Amino acid sequence: MPSPTPPQISVARRRSVLDALRRGAVPESGLDLFATGLDHFAAALDEELDTAASGGARFKAVRGEYGSGKTFLTRWLAERAKRRNFATCEIQISETETPLHKLETVYRRLTERMGTASFPPSALRPVVDAWFYALEEDALADGADEEQLDSAVEKLLAARLAEVSRHAPSFATALRGYRTALTNGDEATAAAVLAWLGGQPHVASVARRAAGVRGDLDHFGALGFLQGLLTVLRDSGHPGLLVVLDEVETLQRMRSDARDKALNALRQLIDEVHSGRFPGLYLVITGTSAFYDGQQGAQRLPPLAQRLATDFNTDPRFDSPRATQLRLSGFTPQALVELGSTIRDLYAAGSPTPERITALADDDYIAELARAVGGALGGRTGVAPRLFLKKLVGDVLDRIDQFPEFDPRRHYTLTVADDDLTDTERNLAASADDVDLDL
Repeated sequence: MPSPTPPQISVARRRSVLDALRRGAVPESGLDLFATGLDHFAAALDEELDTAASGGARFKAVRGEYGSGKTFLTRWLAERAKRRNFATCEIQISETETPLHKLETVYRRLTERMGTASFPPSALRPVVDAWFYALEEDALADGADEEQLDSAVEKLLAARLAEVSRHAPSFATALRGYRTALTNGDEATAAAVLAWLGGQPHVASVARRAAGVRGDLDHFGALGFLQGLLTVLRDSGHPGLLVVLDEVETLQRMRSDARDKALNALRQLIDEVHSGRFPGLYLVITGTSAFYDGQQGAQRLPPLAQRLATDFNTDPRFDSPRATQLRLSGFTPQALVELGSTIRDLYAAGSPTPERITALADDDYIAELARAVGGALGGRTGVAPRLFLKKLVGDVLDRIDQFPEFDPRRHYTLTVADDDLTDTERNLAASADDVDLDL
């Protein structure tokens, strides 16, 4: 039996994890408390984070079927990045909400969902304010007095953003406009200019005129703004930015013209990362095997397929974590039991009766529950973690904790209602017996 979770875990952190699992969701944080099967990735991914933090840039592709742990891995990676003071963001690729072929929309989602260890999304304003504070401190350290401060900050701004201004001069212009509005006490204009800097469309024309910018951010300007954002992050104490583009397999369902543009935009992003244009960027994409190998996915654009190519003909045990792609094989029954036991111990550590929790939900019972959930999903244990943890926490552990007479072996039988399942899980649970035939 695994040892109980150390008592130094905070109540708030434990509650946040358990609340998410109870809802059937991947927690936003605290994933290190129950990460299972990721140890062999840690060293290579930490090396790549360190490379980005030192001014390099990295790209990684994660492949796996539904339930294999792609979201878990990327959020676990985001936690490791935040420990290095990175900013992070997770963007769901979608044909309607965030089409990949419109990089201006991707950039807008990035600024909306960017968070740091200190600030939740959107952390754009705290980051920009910290940047101007750093410029002022640098100017004062260089000998500027209060009367010279504004001009000294302007010189530093121009110098720090010189490379960015070659591609996106309006980025620096908008920052100047933001600072001027704040200095003048015009909060409404400052907020509007910052929204424009974050890629928001339809910003009031009076605010744009005040800042000296025009129009909305376009596809090509987005890359320049990303370059500028990385500079601002670095100078404000954040050495890198982890960007996760989740569920890129949705590109396969787009119209052929939009799909081709999206695939080319992804190819362009990868090339820009490798070219060194984005120091500090760690770009991660996630998708199913069908996206990487199918003719409606990456294989449709040979240059993209070439950049993503990784040899998976060997035993998965020998997959290199340093390769362009990481392959997630899904949970084995043994791994699912190990995960359940870890969550049980996490729960017990916050219960007034931990011995009762561990005795009634022992490893044998957890194995029985794992088998039952896998059976409800057509024997597909590898896609069962979400539902298994939801049932374990919400149906079993909560009842053991609240009702002294409750014994899961005597009083609980697993039931899986239609509302418990996602669309993918529902398809897996369906069988030929569910089809009515007219005979």
